[in-house]
Amino acid sequence: MKMSLVLEARHIEGGYDLGSSFLKAVDDCSLYAYEGEMLGVAGESGCGKSTLAKLIMGLTKPPLRLVKGKSIIDDIDVYKLSWNERKKILWGKVVTMIPQASMNALNPTKKIKDVVFDVVREKYSTPPSKSEILDMAKKRFDEIGLDPVALDMYPIELSGGMKQRAIIAISTLLNPSFLIADEPTSALDVSTQKLLLELLYMLIKRNIVKTLIFISHDIATLRQICDKMCIMYAGKILEISDTEDVINRPLHPYTEKLMESVIPLIPSIRKKTLKGIPGAPPNLLNPPSGCRFHPRCRYAMPLCKEKEPPLREAKKGRFVSCWLHLG
Repeated sequence: MKMSLVLEARHIEGGYDLGSSFLKAVDDCSLYAYEGEMLGVAGESGCGKSTLAKLIMGLTKPPLRLVKGKSIIDDIDVYKLSWNERKKILWGKVVTMIPQASMNALNPTKKIKDVVFDVVREKYSTPPSKSEILDMAKKRFDEIGLDPVALDMYPIELSGGMKQRAIIAISTLLNPSFLIADEPTSALDVSTQKLLLELLYMLIKRNIVKTLIFISHDIATLRQICDKMCIMYAGKILEISDTEDVINRPLHPYTEKLMESVIPLIPSIRKKTLKGIPGAPPNLLNPPSGCRFHPRCRYAMPLCKEKEPPLREAKKGRFVSCWLHLG
C-alpha cells in the first residue's frame, strides 16, 4: 500500500538578494517525500542543499527569497501562509529543522527547560501550563534516551551528543509530520554519529515524525539511514533514486564522479584509487548554458552545452537530468 504524500515541492526557485545582483541558489527543483520515507540530499558544499530546505519550509528571511514554485507539507500550502502564520501553525507543529551547527543553537544563559517553555508557548494562543510542558518534555527526553535531568541543566553542562539529542527532543516535541536534518552529524565523533542515526531512525519507526530529509555531503552516512537519495549540483537536482542504485549504478556523470571521489563503501573495493572531479563548480551569478555540469563532464555533447536537460524518469523509479539518458 502506497503511503501518503507528506512533501510536495514543485519547481522551487530562490536565492539571495546581493544588492545590485541576485544569486539563484536553487533553480527549478522538485522533490517529493512519502510517509515513512527517509530521503537523503547530497552534493558538494555550496550546491544549494540547505537553501532548498529553507525554501521548502518557507524560512525566507531576507536576503533569502522565493522566486517561484510551490511547497506543500502535509496538505498545507506553505506560501499561502503569512510569516506569522508559519511561526504559529507550521514550524514545530508540521515541519521542523535540525539546523547546521545546531549544538550552538541553544541559548547558553537559559536552562534547557526554559528553552522548551519558550518554544511551546510560541505555538499556542493559550499554551499549556509549565507542568504540562515539562511532562511532555520529560516523556520525549526519555523516548530519545536522554535523562530528563538534563532539562534542569545549562547547555554548557551537556556533551556534544547530549546537546544534539536535546535539540532533536525540543524540535520534535509537538510531533511534526516532517523533519529536516541539515548536516546533524558533522560535529560529532563516529560513535556519537551512530547513536544519532539510530535515534533519527527510531523517530520514523515510532511515527513520532512521518518523514525525514537528511542533508549531508557524507555519502556513507546517508547510505546508513536513507531509502532514497537526491543528488544536487550548482542549484539543480541531477538525480533521484533508491540509495543503493545511486551509489552502485549512478546514471548522471556527476553522480558517477562523486562516487569515485569518496572513500569506497564496499569493503572489497576499498583499495581502489580515489579520483577527484576535474574543474570547479560554476559561479551561480553566471552559470553555464545548458547542463551546468557540462564543463566538467567527460561525456559532454554539443546538446549538453545548448539545452538544459529536464529531470525525467529514465528508468522505473529513477529520475535523472542528463541527455545521455533522455534521448
